[in-house]
Amino acid sequence: MFDNQDVLIYFNNQFVPLRDANVNILTHGLHYGTGVFEGIRGYWVPEEEELFLVRCEDHYHRWKANCRILEIDPPKSAEELTEITAELVRRNNFRTDIYVRPLSYMSSARVGVRPDGQHSFAIAAIPFGVYLDSAKGIHAGVASWRRVEDQALPARGKICGAYVNSVLATTEAHYHGYDEAILLNQNGHVAEGSTCNIFIVRHGKLITPPPSDNILEGLVRDSVITLARREMHMDVIERSIDRSELYVADEVFFTGTAVEVAPVTMVDHRTVGCGNIGFVTGHIRELYMQATRGRIADYHAWLHPAYQAVLAT
Repeated sequence: MFDNQDVLIYFNNQFVPLRDANVNILTHGLHYGTGVFEGIRGYWVPEEEELFLVRCEDHYHRWKANCRILEIDPPKSAEELTEITAELVRRNNFRTDIYVRPLSYMSSARVGVRPDGQHSFAIAAIPFGVYLDSAKGIHAGVASWRRVEDQALPARGKICGAYVNSVLATTEAHYHGYDEAILLNQNGHVAEGSTCNIFIVRHGKLITPPPSDNILEGLVRDSVITLARREMHMDVIERSIDRSELYVADEVFFTGTAVEVAPVTMVDHRTVGCGNIGFVTGHIRELYMQATRGRIADYHAWLHPAYQAVLAT
């Protein structure tokens, strides 16, 4: 529970305390789920006195592209949005890991489904630590709920209303004692977790579902593919995955901005591999942690330093 009402939020084109960043109870986005959000991590590195925003411009480019699905157009560029986010970090004087939540939404205060072209956006940044404790691996279960179909409600869009699908799957998973849900698509193929992409390791190859299987085109997913190919020289294959492959896989792990790289050691009460965090998963997890803290020079382009940019001017 985050209850610091003094933290500053970018809302209605100004920086205001969280307590003042409120919307009307009749707001269209609240009633009909007509909003698009994004999630961005920022990591505080004490030895450098720096907070690195991870792939911030890439996230904003994706957010703006996804907003087009609902014909919403945030009026600022990805570069401008990145700088607003860095300014939020500085104004709040964050010296800890953070999570950034941009949200664009249909803002008319009225009853009625038909859009009228009125949109607003906000950016919140809050201290944020471990989202899913996976230090020893987690237990996942296949949900009875299916992933939403692209022709009905695009999963790639991070559309607010679509996340009822994730809420239902997560609730069911917790009822059954799992840490996270795995959703299948309407064809019975593995899509992703409730809020994260999924990878399996089989016969020395890294395999993940393709975008056509109704997944979010995750940026951590993309980063992991890059790290596996460049640093580990692995074959990475994007193809459909059968449910039963989860049970015979050597390794399984989730990726996402919130979950980072989360090893899965049991699926549907079946042990994955030897039941421990596998070599590939452990190596990729460490590579991702080092890269996002600025400790691998080849990936500095992924990082936007919130404080250094100002000190250099």
